[in-house]
Amino acid sequence: MAILRVLAILVAASFAALPARAGEVERGRYLATLGDCAICHTAPGQSSRPYAGGYPLHATFGTVYSTNITPDDETGIGRWSKDRFYRALHDGIGADGRHLYPAFPYVYFARLPRADVDAIYDYLRTVKPVRATPPPNNLMFPTNLRFGMAAWNALFLDRTPLKPDPSKSAPWNRGAAIVNGLGHCGGCHTPKNVLFADKPGRFLQGETIDGWYAPNLTGSRRTGLGEWTAADIATYLETGSNRFGRAVGAMQDVVRVSTSHMTDADRAAIAAYLKSLPPAPEAPPRKPDAAQMQLGQAVFAERCAVCHATDARSYPPLAHNAVARLPDPATVLRVILQGSQSVPAPGKRPGFSMPAFPVLTNEELAAVATYVRNSWDNDAGPVSPKEAAAIRKRLEPPG
Repeated sequence: MAILRVLAILVAASFAALPARAGEVERGRYLATLGDCAICHTAPGQSSRPYAGGYPLHATFGTVYSTNITPDDETGIGRWSKDRFYRALHDGIGADGRHLYPAFPYVYFARLPRADVDAIYDYLRTVKPVRATPPPNNLMFPTNLRFGMAAWNALFLDRTPLKPDPSKSAPWNRGAAIVNGLGHCGGCHTPKNVLFADKPGRFLQGETIDGWYAPNLTGSRRTGLGEWTAADIATYLETGSNRFGRAVGAMQDVVRVSTSHMTDADRAAIAAYLKSLPPAPEAPPRKPDAAQMQLGQAVFAERCAVCHATDARSYPPLAHNAVARLPDPATVLRVILQGSQSVPAPGKRPGFSMPAFPVLTNEELAAVATYVRNSWDNDAGPVSPKEAAAIRKRLEPPG
C-alpha cells in the first residue's frame, strides 16, 4: 500500500507539473518573438526551416552567418544544456567554449533574467530539428581571430541586470525592458564605433546597417519620432505602416515576424518608452541645387506622381515621410532601385506594391531622391550621383 501511495503521489506530481511546463514553453515562444530570434536564425528563402541558421550579417569587416538553434544533436543545440545556452546569451560563449561575435546581440541578452533565458531554451527544444550547417564566416584579419573577443567583452559587455525605475509607470518599465533587453533595438538603431560596439551617449540615434538606415528613435522632430504620437508608434509596430510612411528593408522582417505578433500592451509599452526619450541633436541639412531639384521634379512627374499624387490611402504619403527624411539617403535610394511591398501583417489586407526603377541613371536617381527628400516639408538634404552609384553597385549580384 505504501508503494502504491508513493506511486500515486509521483504520478500526481508529474501531471501537476505539465501545465507549468507547457506554460514555460509558451512563454518562451513569446519571448523568442520579442527577441526576433526567427529573423536572424533563418536563412533567406528558408522560411520552411526556421531557426536553422545561415542568415548573413554583413559589416565592414566581413560577414557572419547565424547559427542553427534547432534541437538537432549534430548541427544545432540538441546537446546543449540550459547552462550552456545561458552562457551563450549571458557571456557570448558557445557550447564549444569559443567566443561568439557581437553580430549575435548577447550584449543585450546578457541583461535578461535567467528564468527568461531558460524559457526560451524550453521553447527552442520543441521546434523541429533541422540538420543544417551555416556557411563559414568570412571575416578579415584580425577580426577572424575569436580570442580577440575576450578583450572586446572586457571593454563593452555589461551584464548589469535590467531593473525597474520606481519613478516610472509599469508600461514605461515594460517598454524599457523590451527595447534595452530582449528586443535589442539598439543593435541596429544605435551608432557603432570602429569595433562595432555601441557609441556611448548615442543610444538609438540611428545607424546604417547592411545598406539600410535604421532611423533615430529619440524625440528628434525631423529625423526621429518627435512628430509621432504613441499611437503612431504602436500602429507602425503592428502593421508596418502609419501616417508617416511604411516599413522598408530589414524592418519589414521585424514587423512581420516580431512586432505584429506582440500583444497590444507590449506595443503600447514600447511606444511609451520611446516617446520619453529626449531628442538627439539634429544637424541642419544642406540645401539642394535648384537644377537638381528641377530634374528630380521631372523624373517624379514621369515615374512617381501617378501613384503618390493620387491615392494617399493606398500609397505611402510623402509629406513628412519617415524614410525620405533620414539623414542617410541609402534607404530611399534602395527603395527606388529595388521597389518595395507592404508588410503582410497578420489579419491585415495586403497594401501597396511599388515597382523597381533600375532604368534610372545615377543622375536621375539622385535627383528624384533629392526632390522627394526636400519637398513637402521633408528638408533632408541633397543626394549625389556618386551616392546613387554606390548603392547601385552594392545591389549588384556577386560576380
